[in-house]
Amino acid sequence: MAFPIPSHLPRRHESDVSTRLLSQMSDTTSKELTYDLAASWVVQLDEAIQQTKQQIHDRIYADLPAFDQQLASAKSIQERLYSLTTNVDKLDETISDPESGLVPTLIMRLSQHASLAQETIYSDVHHKTFSHLAQCRHDLEALSSLADTGRLSDAMRACHQFEDLLSHSPPPLERSVVMTDMKRCYRAVKNKAQEQLTDATSRSIVVSSSEIVITPLVQVRQSDAILPLSDILASLSTQSLTSHLNALRRDITLHYIDYLLKQPASVTVEASASALGSSLARLTIHPAPPNNEDRASCIENISTLLNFLNDHLFHHLPSGTNFPLSLCKPLTTAVLNNVLVPSLPSSLGLLPPFLDLVRKAVTFEEEFIDRLLGDKSPEKEIKLWADGVAAHYERRRRIDLLETARSIILKETNDSDSFRAEVIIESVVEKESTNGVSSDIASPVPIPEVEETAWGFDEEGGAVANDEWGFEDDVLPDSEKETVPEPEAESAAEDDPWGWNEDEDGIPGDPEETDSSAWDDPWGDTENITAPSAPKAASKLEKLSGKGKVNSGVALMSPIPTAAPPPTPAMPPPNSSSPALNKQPPSIQESYLVSGRTKELLFLVEDVLHEGLDLISSGVLPTENGPVGIVLNQTAGLILDLYRALFPVSFSAQLSQSAKQSIRFSNDCSWLSSEVERIALGDVSALAKAKLKECGDKLKVLSESWFADTVDNQCEKINEILDSAEGFTGTTEQDRYDECEDSVNETLQHIRRTSQQLKPVLNKTRYYSALGSIVDAALSRILRDVLALPDITEVESHKLNELCHILNALEGLFVEDPNQPSFVVAYVPSWLKFSYLSELLEASIADISYLFDEGALVDFEIDELIKLVKALFADTPLRTNTINKLMHGHPVHS
Repeated sequence: MAFPIPSHLPRRHESDVSTRLLSQMSDTTSKELTYDLAASWVVQLDEAIQQTKQQIHDRIYADLPAFDQQLASAKSIQERLYSLTTNVDKLDETISDPESGLVPTLIMRLSQHASLAQETIYSDVHHKTFSHLAQCRHDLEALSSLADTGRLSDAMRACHQFEDLLSHSPPPLERSVVMTDMKRCYRAVKNKAQEQLTDATSRSIVVSSSEIVITPLVQVRQSDAILPLSDILASLSTQSLTSHLNALRRDITLHYIDYLLKQPASVTVEASASALGSSLARLTIHPAPPNNEDRASCIENISTLLNFLNDHLFHHLPSGTNFPLSLCKPLTTAVLNNVLVPSLPSSLGLLPPFLDLVRKAVTFEEEFIDRLLGDKSPEKEIKLWADGVAAHYERRRRIDLLETARSIILKETNDSDSFRAEVIIESVVEKESTNGVSSDIASPVPIPEVEETAWGFDEEGGAVANDEWGFEDDVLPDSEKETVPEPEAESAAEDDPWGWNEDEDGIPGDPEETDSSAWDDPWGDTENITAPSAPKAASKLEKLSGKGKVNSGVALMSPIPTAAPPPTPAMPPPNSSSPALNKQPPSIQESYLVSGRTKELLFLVEDVLHEGLDLISSGVLPTENGPVGIVLNQTAGLILDLYRALFPVSFSAQLSQSAKQSIRFSNDCSWLSSEVERIALGDVSALAKAKLKECGDKLKVLSESWFADTVDNQCEKINEILDSAEGFTGTTEQDRYDECEDSVNETLQHIRRTSQQLKPVLNKTRYYSALGSIVDAALSRILRDVLALPDITEVESHKLNELCHILNALEGLFVEDPNQPSFVVAYVPSWLKFSYLSELLEASIADISYLFDEGALVDFEIDELIKLVKALFADTPLRTNTINKLMHGHPVHS
């Protein structure tokens, strides 16, 4: 059944009858299929067949001649095909016939020829193999005979020939058993010959730690053969000869070159007859006494050694051997490292004999290393080293000097070696500048007394015990009485390292002859130091009215406004009619503590500079390759650089834990800086002068920075102590008040301990500057914390007043003469402000207003005063008016 074509596919119109009938058949169902329908299909097919036959007949007869021609051609082709098939069958029978065919006959003949050729090849291989085996056997027997009779030179030549014979062995013999046995026998003979050669070599050249023996003729063991040394060395294999020569070079370098150049010894060469009748050469070394330091004899000993080797060994070596050349590098290195470098002198007086030694070493290099050993390299190491002998000497001296400086720097600090350095401090009088009037204070001067004013200043002297500030009006708590000693007792208990008990009239001196740098303030903040001729702060504030606060039951009375108080002493009066103030104060001599190691370093620097000058002036060292003395002159500065770099790191723990040690290091750098600048002004070279000037500047900067860092560290510790007060809040509670009181007392004790550490070390001016900065840091921190309180009750104001009074004892640290007032104001900028704060805490609003009008509160910022008023007083019209007045700024007084 035909494959049904889907109905959705288009049908192509076919004119073919069979196609049309098949389509009809496929479209006819079984029900529609009838006999008549099938008969009609048969009739149609018959008609179509008949029609096709008729068309073929018509086609043939339409061109009958062409059809007959094609028919005849087809018949002819059929006949030729038959004939060709018959001939091919006959030819195949002729070629492939098993008995008489051409191919079987040819294959048989080729097989016979191949068999004959293979037999020929086998015969030829057998002939060559047996011939080669016979030759190998003959040569091996001859080689064994040479080795047995001790003819080792001929044996080694025969070995080379036999190896060449083995290398050309026929391929069938390469892995054969007989050839393996023959190679084993050859190796045994060769190894025996090599062992005999090695033994002969070791007996002909004997090197021990004390002598070298060279025998030109050697008898081979177990034979009567005698071999010359040259033949023995030439007969050795390349590997064996190289190994022997390397061992020989190692022994000669170790036992003779290095030894003779390190140790004093005597060398003897002798010749004697051997058992074979030949001469035997012997070199013997005899150790000399160890105190013999003649280095020139070492070079002579090495020259004797090389002459001995040249006369008795070198000419026996095979041609092409570079053994003599291999001794050049060890010789050059040994001469430099064992003779010249260790002999570098440590003083100028030892240079002439050393230079003679250098010249002998250069001559040795030319005669022996260059000519005898054949070193043709253009760079002669000993000659190059000798040309730079001046630089080598100076570098060696630099190493020794820096090592000496290192030992000085790293030795433990010994207080007994310390000394006090003097410094001239010139007091600077009032001077006018382009910006106005300024005043510098170079030394602490007691503040002179002023006339009593309406502020109730004490009429009695300036002694601290008389309480010129009036702080004793308030009752101190018991804890403060126990922890705060009296200033007089503290001042009397402390030692007087500066000799301050002398007459304060000053040490005579000519200010014009003193260096102006002594006037400079260590930190350059002289404009911030107040003049000594400042009035004292008010002892207490009386109330203007009865509406003020009560301070420990004592009423505060307002001052009588008949005479205004002087302003806060920020600067001295610009015009003073007092002749004592217009008179220029004399220079003051002060001293500070310096470590003993700095003096040793300075002496070392001076010695180095003197040594450099002596070296230049002596003319001992050659100057063809550059100037002399540069390295030594630079070494003076390097010693100071080493001190700056090494000491702070090596003693970092001590410097960080002790303010005294840290300040002493600052003093050491300061003293070294001044002394180095003094040395630089002397007779030194321009290069050394520039380096010393640079080192002096760096030491000065290091001194000032270390001084500032030490003070800053103490200020940081003060801040850490006061952190426990937590801003002085909640002092109405007894526990919080006790914590704040402990913090303030600990601050007081820390400042006193720091004062005791700094006072013996610093000079007077720097001591008060440092102490003033530390005290000012404590007062500023308390001022900042108290002024930051948003609300202060009456009880809190009283508590804070008591806490502030604890630090009043610090004023005793700024007193030299108990009969004179302190000069704390000159070094503690916040002192007056802190003193006014303690009183303002219990003053009335009228008192504050009056003080503001009179210009007594100029140390306070307007914002600080406003905030303090708001914290102390309730919101009333009076407080509002006062704040409005404060907002207009401080009054200006003519």
